[in-house]
Formats: sequence, structure tokens, C-alpha cells
Amino acid sequence: MGNDVAGPYRFSVVIPAYNEAGYLESALESLHHQDFLGPYEVIVVDNNSTDDTASIARRHGARVLHEPQPGVCAARQRGTSDARGEIVVSTDADTVHPFDWLTRLDARFRADDVTAVAGPCRYQDPPWWAAIFPPLWFAAVSVGYGTIGRIFYVTATNVAFVRAGFAGYDTTLTQGGDEVDLLRRLKRQGRIAWDANNAVVTSSRRMNQGLLYTLVVSFGYYYGWSYVLSRLSSRPVVGVAPAIRREHAVQVRRRRRRWRVGATVVALGLAGVLRVRSAGALPRSERV
Repeated sequence: MGNDVAGPYRFSVVIPAYNEAGYLESALESLHHQDFLGPYEVIVVDNNSTDDTASIARRHGARVLHEPQPGVCAARQRGTSDARGEIVVSTDADTVHPFDWLTRLDARFRADDVTAVAGPCRYQDPPWWAAIFPPLWFAAVSVGYGTIGRIFYVTATNVAFVRAGFAGYDTTLTQGGDEVDLLRRLKRQGRIAWDANNAVVTSSRRMNQGLLYTLVVSFGYYYGWSYVLSRLSSRPVVGVAPAIRREHAVQVRRRRRRWRVGATVVALGLAGVLRVRSAGALPRSERV
């Protein structure tokens, strides 16, 4: 994978994966074509997949580990604990990386005395609201960092940290533990830098379920509420969010297109009816 050698490695890119055969190949291809000249390894942590995730990873030169405990925090922890690189890079199986992604991370670590470097993500083919609000969110993170030099959010699909001294993920957590809790732990370890220009492109599959589902179910229940309950009880309470894979995302996009077409037809029909009624309401002398 890329400049993968026997070691030592500058980077260990860790990808948790559960039934990610539909997305993983694109992610690994983007990592294979990095312009970074130093050695790095790519680790795919198979989290009980029943599809071709593991075989795809091996075919693309990734190192495959198996983690039986379900959940993204357990998978990321397994990859991090087995990493052989100086710096662990966290990303996802449905994410595509710019060719200079690792080069920019390397330059930032060498230029600044930091324990971690984080960046934003953009969503591929998102619904209209997801095309507006996430960029505003990351813009706010950039403004906060530029103003006070601190980060209030990191996305687990684009963050790298020094492996030495890292306390590890809290594996009692599910969603949120690899972002909210990771940020809390990294802050204890040292300073975190933000690179607003080193964005990755990730799937909008969960957002494609709709605005209400995203706010109430994905972020409200499985992210926010799950994180709070797990922290309070020191054990998983809510459980892992339902998997949404490529076939589900395709079905949702098709439904969304049908709804748009249907809404357009209804709107045009109503507009036609209103025009006819308006014309009928005109005084006889003004009618054509």
C-alpha cells in the first residue's frame, strides 16, 4: 500500500470496517495513490463483516485485523494498538482522500509542536440541507481555531495523532466516542492543530435518510444520547447504530428522486389549475 515497507512507518492509517465492500475499494485506491514519499501502512479492522470487506482490503495491500467486539471505538482501538507507525491516522471506509493528504499531515506535524492534526470533510452527493450546514459547521471550527487556537470538534474520518502516549479509545462507548471522547483525550495529551484546507470527501449515506432521521435518530439518539448514557454508566447502553450501506443509500436516493419528481408534477398541476381559475375569474370584457 503506497510506500509500505517493512518498517518503521511514519503513518498508520486505521480504517474500521463492517460490511464496507461497496465503499472500501475507492478509499484504498485513494490511499494507494498518495504522493507522500515516506513509509506508511494501511490497516483495515474487520469488525465482523459478512461480505468481501476483508478480501478487498487484502487485495489492495492493506493489513487486515479482526475485531470481534462490535462498535467503531473497539475497531479503532484494535487498529491503533496494533499500529506500527509514529502517527495514527483515523479515517473511514466510505471516505476518499486527496493525493496530498498524508503529505500535508506530515508537513503540519513537522512544522508545529502538536499532538494531533485534524481537518474537515465534505459530503459526496448530499441532500440540499447537508450541502449547507456541515460546511458552516466546519467553518465555525476554523473560526474558533483561528480566534482562540482551540478546536471544539474533530471528525473521526480526518484526524491524526501521535501514537506514543495515547491513552486509547474508550471501548465502552459506541458512536461519539471516536470523536467527542477522542478530542477530550487528545487535549490532555497536547496541542491540536487544525488544517481547514486538508479536507476529505466522505459518503452522505446516513444523511441521505432524511433531515428528521439525521437529527433525531442518527445524531440525537445514536450519537448524543448514546454518548451521554455510556459515559454515565461506563458501559454500552444504546448499542451500535444500524448499518447503512451502499445499497441502502442508492435506494434512498431513488426514493428522493421520485419524491422530487412527484412534488414537481403536483406543483405544476396546481399552478395550472390556479391559472385556469384565475382566467375564469376575469371580467367577461377582459377575457381572451
